Amino acid sequence: MRLLPETSWLQFNRRVLAQTERPDFPLLERMRFLAIWNRNLDEFFAARVAKPFLEGRGGPEHLALLGEAKAQALLAQARYRALLQEAAPRIRVLEPQELDEVDWRYFRVYLAEVVAPKTDLIPWEAASDLSHGALYFASEGYLLRLPQDLPRLLPVPGQEGRYVRLGALMRARSDLFLPEEAPLWELRVLRLLEGERARADWDELAESLEARQEGTPTFLAVEEGFPEDWLRRLREALGLLPEEAVALAPPLNLTLVERLVAEGPETWRFPPLRPSRPRDFLKDPLGYLRRRDLLLYHPCEDYAAVEGFARATLAPEVREVWATLYRIGEENPLAEALLEAARRGKRVHVLLEGRARFDELLNLWWYLRFYRAGVEILPLSERKVHAKALLLLTREGGFAHLGTGNYNPVNGRQYTDFSLFTARPQVVAEVEAFFRAMAAKEDPRLRLLRTGEEIRALLLEKIRAEAHPKGRILLKFNHLTDPLLLEALVQAATKGARVDLVVRSTLTLLHPLFHARSLVGRYLEHARMAAFRAGGDWEVYLTSADAMPRNFQNRFELLFPLLDKGAKKKALRVLKRQLKDRRNAFLLLPSGEERLWGKGPDAQRCKG
Repeated sequence: MRLLPETSWLQFNRRVLAQTERPDFPLLERMRFLAIWNRNLDEFFAARVAKPFLEGRGGPEHLALLGEAKAQALLAQARYRALLQEAAPRIRVLEPQELDEVDWRYFRVYLAEVVAPKTDLIPWEAASDLSHGALYFASEGYLLRLPQDLPRLLPVPGQEGRYVRLGALMRARSDLFLPEEAPLWELRVLRLLEGERARADWDELAESLEARQEGTPTFLAVEEGFPEDWLRRLREALGLLPEEAVALAPPLNLTLVERLVAEGPETWRFPPLRPSRPRDFLKDPLGYLRRRDLLLYHPCEDYAAVEGFARATLAPEVREVWATLYRIGEENPLAEALLEAARRGKRVHVLLEGRARFDELLNLWWYLRFYRAGVEILPLSERKVHAKALLLLTREGGFAHLGTGNYNPVNGRQYTDFSLFTARPQVVAEVEAFFRAMAAKEDPRLRLLRTGEEIRALLLEKIRAEAHPKGRILLKFNHLTDPLLLEALVQAATKGARVDLVVRSTLTLLHPLFHARSLVGRYLEHARMAAFRAGGDWEVYLTSADAMPRNFQNRFELLFPLLDKGAKKKALRVLKRQLKDRRNAFLLLPSGEERLWGKGPDAQRCKG
C-alpha cells in the first residue's frame, strides 16, 4: 500500500493526538500533546501541504488531506473539553458569565488599558491580507485582530487554577473594540510560508526575509455558527475552496493549553528525568577519548556531556574548532563555548545553517554574534547543511563529536538521539575533510563517512547484500520515503530477509512483508540508525539524514559507522528494545494501524 508523504504525516499527527488518551500519562502531559498536535497541524498547512496544494489543489488527494485534517481538528476539540472536565475542579477555564463583579473590575480595566490599544480594527475590504496564524474576530462592519503578544489564556486574580480566554472576554465587551457593541465571531487563517530554498549568502538571506510576504492561504478555521454570508465573503477574499474551511468550537488554537501545563500541579506531570552521567568523561573529555570512544543515548544519558565536550574547546591544547549548527535555539551553552574560544584567540569556524525553516531570523541573530566575536562563518552552500558535527583539532590530531540530533539544549533533553565521541585518527581526518570541503564550497570526498547521495548508495548496497533468507535489516528513521530504498527493501523481504522498520512520522510504503512500527511517547523519537547482520557480524551506522530524496539530493548529511564493539552493541540494544516496545508503539500495517498500549516493555523508560 503506497501513501502520499503528506497522508502518512497526517497519520503520524493523529498518533500524536492519540497521546491525549493515554491511560499511563499524567493529565498535564496529555494536555501538552494537544498543543503539540496543534503546532504540527499549523506547520502542515504552512509548509508540508505545499506539493498537493500547488500541484493538485481541489483534486481527490488534496481533498482527502483536507478531510483528515478537519476530522482531527474536530477530535482535538472534543479531547480539549474532555481533558478540562477531567482537570476540574483544580483547573477550570471559565466563561465570562461565570465571572463575578469583583473579577470584572479587573478585566474591564485590563481590556481597556492593555488590550484595546493594541487591537487592530480592519475593514472587510482588507480581508485578503489576514496574517498567518493570528486570531481574528469578525463583526458585521469590521474585522478585529487580537494582539499577538498577549496571552490567550488569562488567570483570574485571587482564584488559583481559574482562567478565562482573552477572546471570550473581548467578545463580552465588544463595545471597547468596535464603534458600537455587536456580535463577534472568531476566525483564523493559515498560509503557505515556504520561501525560496536556495540562498547563496547571508546578505541574500536577510534580503529574502525582509521582503518575505505572507503566503497563499491554505486553510481557514471559523467559529461554529459563523454567519454563512460572512464565511462566503471571507473565502472569496482569501481565494479558498469551500473544503478549505472548517467550523470549530472555540478556542481555535489549542496551544493555549501550554499555560495550563506550565502552571498546573506538579503531581500531574512526569517525574523529572534524572539522566545517567558519564562522570569520567565529564571530568576530562579529551583524556577519556584518548583511551576509548564514547556513545551516549539521550536523554537517558545526559546531554550535558555534549556541552562539556564543547567547553573542552577552551583547553590549551585545542588550536582549532569546527562546528555545524542547525536549529540551536535562543540560549545555547555549546554556542557560548565556541564564542568564548574565539574571544580567547582560537580559530573557530562555524557552519551555521541559516535556512532552517521558520528559524531564519534567530539564525541571523546568531550570525551577528559569531561575526562580532571573530568566528569564521562558513559560506552557505546551495544545499542545506544538516550534518551534526563538532571537531576539536590539536597538534597531535583531534577529537570529534558526531550526532543524530541538533545542538539544541532543549531538544537534547527531550529528543532521543545518539552522540558519538571519538579520537580515532581516521574519523577525525574525515570530519576535518568534510569541514574543509564546506569551507571551499566543494563536495566532500569521504571513504569511511558518507554524505549526500553516497548515504543512499551505501544503504542500497547493504540492503541488497541482505536479500536472502538469513538476511536481517533494522532501520530507524523519522521519515522513510525514498523510492529506491523502499523498492530495495521490498526485494530483500521478498527474498526472505527480515525487515524491521521503526519510522516515527512518514512511511510511504506499507508492505505485508515489512515489520514496521512507529513510536510516539514522552520523548520525541529522533535518532536515525541502520543495522545489517552482514553474515553474523553486525554493521551499525548512525546518521543525521532521514531516508528522503531531499536529504540525499539537496542536503549535506553525514552517515558514520560505529567502529567500537561496545558502542555497536549499545546501539543495537536500544533499537531491539524499540522493536519489543508495547507501551508507545503503533504497528504500521497495510490494513491499518494497530495500537500497542498494553503491559510490557517500554523502550522510552530510562533504566537506572
